[in-house]
Amino acid sequence: MANILVVDDELGIRDLLSEILNDEGHSVDLAENAGQARSARESANYDLILLDIWMPDTDGVTLLKEWATSGQLTMPVIMMSGHATIETAVEATRIGAFSFLEKPITLQKLLKAVEQGLTPAAPAGAKGKSSGRGGAHAGAGAAAPAAAGGAPASSAPPEPGPLPHQGFDLDRPLREARDGFEKAYFEFHLAREGGSMTRVAEKTGLERTHLYRKLRQLGVDLGRGKRNN
Repeated sequence: MANILVVDDELGIRDLLSEILNDEGHSVDLAENAGQARSARESANYDLILLDIWMPDTDGVTLLKEWATSGQLTMPVIMMSGHATIETAVEATRIGAFSFLEKPITLQKLLKAVEQGLTPAAPAGAKGKSSGRGGAHAGAGAAAPAAAGGAPASSAPPEPGPLPHQGFDLDRPLREARDGFEKAYFEFHLAREGGSMTRVAEKTGLERTHLYRKLRQLGVDLGRGKRNN
Protein backbone atom coordinates (compact mmCIF):
# COMPACT_ATOMS: atom_id res chain seq x y z
CA MET A 1 0.00 0.00 0.00
CA ALA A 2 1.32 3.41 -0.99
CA ASN A 3 0.49 6.87 0.35
CA ILE A 4 -0.72 8.99 -2.57
CA LEU A 5 -1.73 12.65 -2.75
CA VAL A 6 -4.21 13.68 -5.45
CA VAL A 7 -4.23 17.42 -6.25
CA ASP A 8 -7.01 18.61 -8.57
CA ASP A 9 -9.52 21.46 -8.41
CA GLU A 10 -12.30 19.34 -9.95
CA LEU A 11 -14.31 17.44 -7.33
CA GLY A 12 -15.39 14.73 -9.75
CA ILE A 13 -11.82 13.91 -10.73
CA ARG A 14 -10.64 13.86 -7.12
CA ASP A 15 -13.46 11.50 -6.13
CA LEU A 16 -12.92 9.19 -9.10
CA LEU A 17 -9.14 8.92 -8.67
CA SER A 18 -9.54 8.44 -4.93
CA GLU A 19 -12.09 5.66 -5.43
CA ILE A 20 -9.92 3.82 -7.95
CA LEU A 21 -6.69 4.14 -5.95
CA ASN A 22 -8.37 3.16 -2.69
CA ASP A 23 -9.76 0.10 -4.40
CA GLU A 24 -6.23 -0.81 -5.48
CA GLY A 25 -5.22 -0.79 -1.80
CA HIS A 26 -3.56 2.63 -1.58
CA SER A 27 -4.06 5.33 1.05
CA VAL A 28 -5.19 8.55 -0.64
CA ASP A 29 -5.23 12.18 0.53
CA LEU A 30 -6.97 14.88 -1.48
CA ALA A 31 -6.21 18.55 -2.14
CA GLU A 32 -8.28 20.90 -4.28
CA ASN A 33 -5.65 23.62 -4.74
CA ALA A 34 -1.97 24.39 -4.31
CA GLY A 35 -2.46 25.77 -0.80
CA GLN A 36 -3.95 22.51 0.46
CA ALA A 37 -1.27 20.56 -1.41
CA ARG A 38 1.50 22.52 0.33
CA SER A 39 -0.04 21.84 3.74
CA ALA A 40 -0.45 18.15 2.98
CA ARG A 41 3.15 17.82 1.73
CA GLU A 42 4.52 19.56 4.83
CA SER A 43 2.59 17.30 7.19
CA ALA A 44 3.14 13.96 5.46
CA ASN A 45 5.51 12.02 3.25
CA TYR A 46 4.00 10.58 0.09
CA ASP A 47 5.10 7.77 -2.18
CA LEU A 48 3.48 9.44 -5.18
CA ILE A 49 1.63 12.66 -6.07
CA LEU A 50 -0.87 13.18 -8.88
CA LEU A 51 -0.77 16.91 -9.61
CA ASP A 52 -3.10 18.91 -11.86
CA ILE A 53 -1.42 21.65 -13.89
CA TRP A 54 -4.24 24.20 -14.17
CA MET A 55 -5.52 25.28 -10.74
CA PRO A 56 -7.13 28.56 -9.63
CA ASP A 57 -4.52 29.74 -7.11
CA THR A 58 -1.12 28.41 -8.21
CA ASP A 59 -0.55 26.22 -11.25
CA GLY A 60 0.92 22.76 -10.84
CA VAL A 61 4.18 23.51 -12.65
CA THR A 62 4.91 26.42 -10.28
CA LEU A 63 4.10 24.22 -7.27
CA LEU A 64 6.36 21.48 -8.65
CA LYS A 65 9.15 24.03 -8.99
CA GLU A 66 8.62 25.16 -5.38
CA TRP A 67 8.97 21.60 -4.11
CA ALA A 68 12.07 21.02 -6.25
CA THR A 69 13.72 24.23 -5.00
CA SER A 70 12.93 23.54 -1.34
CA GLY A 71 14.07 19.93 -1.44
CA GLN A 72 10.53 18.55 -0.97
CA LEU A 73 10.42 16.84 -4.34
CA THR A 74 11.41 13.48 -2.87
CA MET A 75 8.67 11.43 -4.52
CA PRO A 76 7.51 10.79 -8.10
CA VAL A 77 5.02 13.42 -9.32
CA ILE A 78 2.67 12.65 -12.18
CA MET A 79 1.31 15.79 -13.84
CA MET A 80 -2.28 15.87 -15.14
CA SER A 81 -3.97 18.24 -17.59
CA GLY A 82 -6.47 18.35 -20.40
CA HIS A 83 -5.12 21.54 -21.97
CA ALA A 84 -1.36 21.50 -21.47
CA THR A 85 0.97 22.11 -24.40
CA ILE A 86 4.00 20.01 -25.25
CA GLU A 87 6.19 22.82 -23.95
CA THR A 88 4.44 22.68 -20.56
CA ALA A 89 4.89 18.92 -20.31
CA VAL A 90 8.56 19.22 -21.26
CA GLU A 91 9.11 21.96 -18.67
CA ALA A 92 7.45 19.88 -15.94
CA THR A 93 9.64 16.90 -16.83
CA ARG A 94 12.75 19.09 -16.78
CA ILE A 95 11.86 20.35 -13.30
CA GLY A 96 11.46 16.81 -12.02
CA ALA A 97 8.01 15.44 -12.90
CA PHE A 98 8.00 11.67 -13.34
CA SER A 99 5.42 11.55 -16.14
CA PHE A 100 2.39 13.26 -17.63
CA LEU A 101 -1.24 12.12 -17.96
CA GLU A 102 -3.60 13.79 -20.42
CA LYS A 103 -7.24 14.21 -19.40
CA PRO A 104 -9.63 12.55 -19.70
CA ILE A 105 -7.57 9.91 -17.91
CA THR A 106 -8.38 6.32 -18.81
CA LEU A 107 -8.27 3.61 -16.16
CA GLN A 108 -5.52 1.68 -17.92
CA LYS A 109 -3.25 4.73 -18.30
CA LEU A 110 -3.80 5.78 -14.68
CA LEU A 111 -2.98 2.38 -13.20
CA LYS A 112 0.03 1.94 -15.49
CA ALA A 113 1.43 5.38 -14.61
CA VAL A 114 0.91 4.81 -10.88
CA GLU A 115 2.51 1.36 -11.07
CA GLN A 116 5.51 2.76 -12.93
CA GLY A 117 5.81 5.66 -10.49
CA LEU A 118 5.84 3.32 -7.50
CA THR A 119 8.10 0.66 -9.02
CA PRO A 120 11.48 2.40 -8.40
CA ALA A 121 10.79 2.48 -4.67
CA ALA A 122 9.99 -1.23 -4.47
CA PRO A 123 13.55 -2.67 -4.53
CA ALA A 124 14.74 -0.29 -1.79
CA GLY A 125 11.81 -1.24 0.41
CA ALA A 126 12.44 -4.94 -0.15
CA LYS A 127 16.11 -4.61 0.79
CA GLY A 128 15.50 -2.45 3.84
CA LYS A 129 13.09 -4.92 5.51
CA SER A 130 12.48 -2.36 8.21
CA SER A 131 9.17 -0.70 7.34
CA GLY A 132 6.32 -0.49 4.87
CA ARG A 133 5.78 -3.19 2.31
CA GLY A 134 9.32 -4.51 2.57
CA GLY A 135 8.98 -5.03 6.32
CA ALA A 136 5.70 -6.85 5.87
CA HIS A 137 7.21 -9.30 3.40
CA ALA A 138 10.26 -9.80 5.62
CA GLY A 139 8.04 -10.65 8.56
CA ALA A 140 6.14 -13.21 6.52
CA GLY A 141 9.38 -14.79 5.37
CA ALA A 142 10.75 -15.02 8.91
CA ALA A 143 7.63 -16.78 10.10
CA ALA A 144 7.84 -19.53 7.47
CA PRO A 145 10.73 -21.55 9.01
CA ALA A 146 8.98 -21.65 12.38
CA ALA A 147 5.85 -23.03 10.80
CA ALA A 148 7.88 -25.60 8.87
CA GLY A 149 9.54 -26.68 12.11
CA GLY A 150 6.28 -28.04 13.48
CA ALA A 151 4.69 -25.08 15.26
CA PRO A 152 1.14 -24.58 13.96
CA ALA A 153 0.85 -21.32 12.10
CA SER A 154 -2.86 -20.91 12.73
CA SER A 155 -5.72 -23.20 13.65
CA ALA A 156 -8.40 -20.96 12.12
CA PRO A 157 -9.52 -22.18 8.67
CA PRO A 158 -9.74 -19.58 5.89
CA GLU A 159 -13.14 -18.00 5.40
CA PRO A 160 -14.87 -19.78 2.50
CA GLY A 161 -15.90 -17.66 -0.45
CA PRO A 162 -19.02 -17.97 -2.60
CA LEU A 163 -19.41 -21.28 -4.41
CA PRO A 164 -19.13 -21.33 -8.24
CA HIS A 165 -22.38 -23.29 -8.48
CA GLN A 166 -25.42 -22.02 -6.58
CA GLY A 167 -29.15 -22.72 -6.62
CA PHE A 168 -31.63 -19.93 -7.30
CA ASP A 169 -35.29 -19.59 -6.50
CA LEU A 170 -36.88 -19.27 -9.93
CA ASP A 171 -40.41 -18.92 -8.54
CA ARG A 172 -39.98 -15.15 -8.38
CA PRO A 173 -40.57 -12.17 -10.66
CA LEU A 174 -37.97 -12.01 -13.43
CA ARG A 175 -36.29 -8.85 -12.12
CA GLU A 176 -35.86 -10.24 -8.60
CA ALA A 177 -34.48 -13.53 -9.94
CA ARG A 178 -32.09 -11.70 -12.28
CA ASP A 179 -30.85 -9.35 -9.52
CA GLY A 180 -30.28 -12.32 -7.22
CA PHE A 181 -28.22 -14.08 -9.86
CA GLU A 182 -26.19 -10.98 -10.74
CA LYS A 183 -25.42 -10.24 -7.09
CA ALA A 184 -24.18 -13.79 -6.52
CA TYR A 185 -22.22 -13.63 -9.78
CA PHE A 186 -20.35 -10.45 -8.85
CA GLU A 187 -19.77 -11.54 -5.23
CA PHE A 188 -18.21 -14.76 -6.54
CA HIS A 189 -15.81 -12.92 -8.86
CA LEU A 190 -14.94 -10.30 -6.22
CA ALA A 191 -13.98 -13.08 -3.82
CA ARG A 192 -12.04 -14.97 -6.49
CA GLU A 193 -10.07 -11.85 -7.51
CA GLY A 194 -9.33 -10.75 -3.96
CA GLY A 195 -11.57 -7.68 -4.24
CA SER A 196 -9.65 -6.19 -7.20
CA MET A 197 -12.13 -4.15 -9.22
CA THR A 198 -9.64 -3.99 -12.08
CA ARG A 199 -9.52 -7.76 -12.54
CA VAL A 200 -13.27 -8.15 -11.97
CA ALA A 201 -13.92 -5.55 -14.68
CA GLU A 202 -11.63 -7.44 -17.06
CA LYS A 203 -13.18 -10.80 -16.16
CA THR A 204 -16.79 -9.67 -16.53
CA GLY A 205 -16.18 -7.48 -19.57
CA LEU A 206 -17.64 -4.35 -17.99
CA GLU A 207 -16.22 -0.83 -18.01
CA ARG A 208 -15.08 -0.02 -14.49
CA THR A 209 -17.34 2.97 -13.87
CA HIS A 210 -20.36 0.94 -15.00
CA LEU A 211 -19.22 -1.93 -12.77
CA TYR A 212 -19.14 0.35 -9.70
CA ARG A 213 -22.67 1.56 -10.41
CA LYS A 214 -23.91 -1.98 -10.98
CA LEU A 215 -22.46 -3.28 -7.71
CA ARG A 216 -23.96 -0.41 -5.72
CA GLN A 217 -27.32 -0.95 -7.37
CA LEU A 218 -27.26 -4.64 -6.39
CA GLY A 219 -26.13 -3.87 -2.82
CA VAL A 220 -22.85 -5.80 -3.15
CA ASP A 221 -20.42 -5.21 -0.28
CA LEU A 222 -17.31 -3.88 -2.08
CA GLY A 223 -15.07 -4.52 0.92
CA ARG A 224 -16.10 -8.12 1.43
CA GLY A 225 -13.66 -9.72 -0.97
CA LYS A 226 -10.67 -7.42 -0.40
CA ARG A 227 -7.31 -8.93 0.52
CA ASN A 228 -5.82 -8.21 3.90
CA ASN A 229 -2.71 -6.23 2.89
